[in-house]
Amino acid sequence: MSNLRFKPLLSLIAALWLLAVWLPARAQLPDFTPLVEEAAPAVVNISSTQKAPSRGAMPPMPDLDDLPPIFRDFFERSLPREPRPRQREAQSLGSGFIISSDGYILTNNHVVADATEIIVRLSDRSELKAELIGTDPRSDVALLKVDGKNLPTVRLGKSDELKVGEWVLAIGSPFGFDHSVTAGIVSAKGRSLPNESYVPFIQTDVAINPGNSGGPLFNLKGEVVGINSQIFTRSGGFMGLSFAIPIDVALNVSNQLKASGKVSRGWLGVMVQEVNRDLAESFGLDKPSGALVAEVQDDSPAAKGGLKVGDIILALNGQGIESSSDLPHRVGVLNPGDKARLDIVREGKRRTIDIQIGELPSEDDALLAKGSQGEARSNNRLGVTVAELSAEQRKSMDTSGGVLVREVTGEPAASIGLRPGDVITHLNNRLVDGTATFSKITRELPAGRSVSMRVLRQGRASFITFRLDK
Repeated sequence: MSNLRFKPLLSLIAALWLLAVWLPARAQLPDFTPLVEEAAPAVVNISSTQKAPSRGAMPPMPDLDDLPPIFRDFFERSLPREPRPRQREAQSLGSGFIISSDGYILTNNHVVADATEIIVRLSDRSELKAELIGTDPRSDVALLKVDGKNLPTVRLGKSDELKVGEWVLAIGSPFGFDHSVTAGIVSAKGRSLPNESYVPFIQTDVAINPGNSGGPLFNLKGEVVGINSQIFTRSGGFMGLSFAIPIDVALNVSNQLKASGKVSRGWLGVMVQEVNRDLAESFGLDKPSGALVAEVQDDSPAAKGGLKVGDIILALNGQGIESSSDLPHRVGVLNPGDKARLDIVREGKRRTIDIQIGELPSEDDALLAKGSQGEARSNNRLGVTVAELSAEQRKSMDTSGGVLVREVTGEPAASIGLRPGDVITHLNNRLVDGTATFSKITRELPAGRSVSMRVLRQGRASFITFRLDK
C-alpha cells in the first residue's frame, strides 16, 4: 500500500526532472521562422532549356535522279525529299536569389550552362525570362538579369566571418519542390575539391539535393553567406556533405561579370604540391606546412620574380599557407599587377621575395614529355638505370636538367613508383644536370632519413620521398 501511495509522486518527480532537462536544451535550438519569412521571397526557382543531341534522326535520302525510273517514282510518292531530324530539348532545374531590386540574380554556372532559354519563377509564382549576363565556370557562378522593379532582395553577409559549428540554413528547390528549407551547421571552411582550384568551399551538413544548386546559404542573421553548389554522394542523394561557394568569392565574380562580362584572376605560374611529414623532414621544416613548388612555368610571374623549383611557400602577403590548396585561393583573388610578398624556405633557409602578380590565362599550357635513347648509366643504390637527356628532349620537356629513367632494377625505386620514361630533375634538394651529377648525389645520400626527389612524368612534376637503409 505504501509503495502504491508513492508511485504518483515518483512519476511527478520524474516528469519534472525530464522537463527541467528538456526545456534548456530546447531553448538553445534556433527558431528559423523569422529568417524564412524575411528571406524566402527573394529566393527563385530557375528552369533552363538546353539543346540536346538529336536521336533517331532519319538517314539521308538517296539522290533520286540516280535511280531507275520505277524506283524514282516509288520514292517520290512515298517519302519526303527533305526529312527533318527529330530535335530534343533538355531541361534543368535549380535555384537562385535576387541581389538587387532591379533584377540581378546569382546562381550556379552549371544550372544555366549552354542554356537556350532561362525562366525564373518568383515566390508569387510569376515567371520572368532571364538574360544571362555572364558565367564563370572556374568558380561555378552565373549572373542573370530579369526585367523588374522593387523586387525582393536578400541581405548579403561576409563569409569570412563564418565560424565552424555555426548554424546555417538553405532555401531552394530540391527535385522541383519550391522554397524547401533545410538547416545544419558549418562543418569546415576553406575546403578544396577536385578540379576546383579557385574556390575555398564552405562545408556544411545542410541537406542539399538536385535542384538546390544555386540557392542561398544563410547565417542566423538572415544574411547570405554562400551559394549552395555541390554535394558529396555515392548514391546520388544527400549524404551529409554539402559545399557552398563563399558569398565573398561569388560577389567578386558577379561584379566583374556585370562590369566586363569576364573574370580576371591573379596568377603565379607554378604547380605546387602538399608538404607531407617526410617532405617536411627532407626540407628541414619543423612541421608539414606550406606549398612545395614542383614546377615553375617559363615567362610566368613566378619565374620573373625568382621563385624556384623546390621552394616552399609558407605565407602570401602575411597570410600563412598551411596547405598547398590555400595558395590558388589566395593568389586568385589578387588583381593582375598587384605586388605579392612571399615568405619561402629555400635550401633550408627562410627568405622573402616580391613578385608582381600576372593574369590567369584562359587555358593552362600543357607540357609534353618524350622519351629518348640516350647513353645509359646504372646506379644500383637507387635501383634505377638512367640516361642523359638530349638538347631536344630538354626543350620538349621544358627543363634545364635531369636524367631519364631507362629501367627500374630494384629498391627503393620500385617501392616509390618510379617508371621508365620518368625524368629525375632534383635529388635531395639538388639540381640533377646529368648522369654524372646524379651518380655523385646518390653516393652522398644520407641513410635513415627522408630524401626528396623531383620527378617529371607526362609533363607533370611532383616531389616524392624515400629512405635508404644504408
